[in-house]
Amino acid sequence: MAVKSKWKRMYKVLSLFFSIFLKIYWCKLSKKPEAEWDKLWIEIGKKFRKTSFELEGLLIKIGQILSIRSDLLPSGFINQIQDLTDKVPPSNWNEIEKQLENEWGEKPEFHLQSIEKHSIASASIGEVYKGVLKGGTVVAIKVQRPHIQSIIQTDFRTLAIIIWFADRFVPVPKGFIHFNVLFKELKQVIEQELDFQKEMKTLLHFKKRYQSSDIVKIPSVYTELCTPKILVMEWIEGIRITNEQQIDQLPFSREELAKRLMSVFLPQWLEPGMFHADPHPGNILFSVDGKVILLDFGMVGEISKKDAIYFQHLIGSLLAKDYAKAVESLYYLEFIHSQKDSRTMERLLAELVSFDPTQLKEADLLALKLEMNDVIQALPIQVPTRFVFLGRAVVTIEGNIQQLAPDQELLELGKPVFMKWLQTQGRNKWSFLWQWTQSQPLFKIIHSATEFLQLPKKYEMVKETEQRRHFQFTMLENNKKHCFQLVLVGFIGIGFGIASSQAIMWQLSGGLTFISAIGYIVCGYRLKKWMKYMQETR
Repeated sequence: MAVKSKWKRMYKVLSLFFSIFLKIYWCKLSKKPEAEWDKLWIEIGKKFRKTSFELEGLLIKIGQILSIRSDLLPSGFINQIQDLTDKVPPSNWNEIEKQLENEWGEKPEFHLQSIEKHSIASASIGEVYKGVLKGGTVVAIKVQRPHIQSIIQTDFRTLAIIIWFADRFVPVPKGFIHFNVLFKELKQVIEQELDFQKEMKTLLHFKKRYQSSDIVKIPSVYTELCTPKILVMEWIEGIRITNEQQIDQLPFSREELAKRLMSVFLPQWLEPGMFHADPHPGNILFSVDGKVILLDFGMVGEISKKDAIYFQHLIGSLLAKDYAKAVESLYYLEFIHSQKDSRTMERLLAELVSFDPTQLKEADLLALKLEMNDVIQALPIQVPTRFVFLGRAVVTIEGNIQQLAPDQELLELGKPVFMKWLQTQGRNKWSFLWQWTQSQPLFKIIHSATEFLQLPKKYEMVKETEQRRHFQFTMLENNKKHCFQLVLVGFIGIGFGIASSQAIMWQLSGGLTFISAIGYIVCGYRLKKWMKYMQETR
């Protein structure tokens, strides 16, 4: 049961986070060994998990988001909070019944023939109950947790204090994670989840998007019974990905089911628009005829047109094994902040993609896992804040696919799905095929020979460009120098005019000094801007 007292919640959350800050600082100042740090992060994870289950509300959501940030947080902490998705305790039925009555304005029996009093799913914001309408139709009724809105608002105020403190006093490297941006994005997503009318519209959007698909099933919505706190949907029976016995009884192989799952989600990540941001095993089911059933559209993200283009380039580059283009795409997506180590990144990407774990003995797996963790931690890659929810979706789907087809390579499964998607994309298809051709060994040899023959011409062009740049720099520098000299002449003229009592002379000299000073400032600004541009260009 969540703690509803405003001050008690604030006290518990603030004491949790400040105790974490103090422990981290103490370990840092006392220079604890790595083994002690591992123990500390496990202890912090256990405490965070315990407090999250006690308070529920926003802490559960924060834990769910942090659980996929292995690029930022130690594994000891991540391992302790990974089960925050499925183990949220349900609310008291009397409170749920009262919520239904308040929202509908009448007793639930007016609309329902029956309703089960035990929730079939319980999350941080809503709970799902199975009911039967008066006409005999079985429905899923999603009800917002009682008092959750006030609890969330209290938690946001508390989190704002923590974010303010962390942004100013926590020793996080600049650009590593933007606390304020993350806070705004989290607030936007949670506020959207609190309004079930928005979820209803999103659900209708996805239903329209997949209306012609023969592999996707999305529940219908009973809009007349939906309110900002209640969502009534078609009841759909399905099999969870984790139910291996029933999965094996379906008339499709595990590999085919994994491909279907990827064919549903990959286009969501490559095309501009909305994507399902919470595809955990409880929200994805398979029907008896092999259709992918998508549930719970409370948490969605959006991809801009520009980012979608670079994601397309990234996937295409990886499948074509053009790692130089892949690194370039990562740079433009801001996963890496510098291309100075691009060769190292290309080599590491090539090793990660071509790695085959089936060739290893079982005894080598632990050593390999530790080595791979070190390699990934050493990479200059960090997930931009705007992709936190996309990263959550990708990592979750990857886990689902590994659950379905653990012996299959993710890229090998994705290649035919990507190629099929490309066939619907017009000119993008030819762009990818040209990129793939350029990455082939024979083309690279021809390309290298052509480049070698063109080197003298390129050298002359570079030399000419450098001369022009040097000429431009010299002009700006000389103009700045001349303006400075005129300022000195003006000051001398002012002094001579005052000394000789010639008003016209010191007035003209003053005007010359003023104009020359402005010229000096302008030339200095242009020279500084030019030097900055030159540095970026080089």
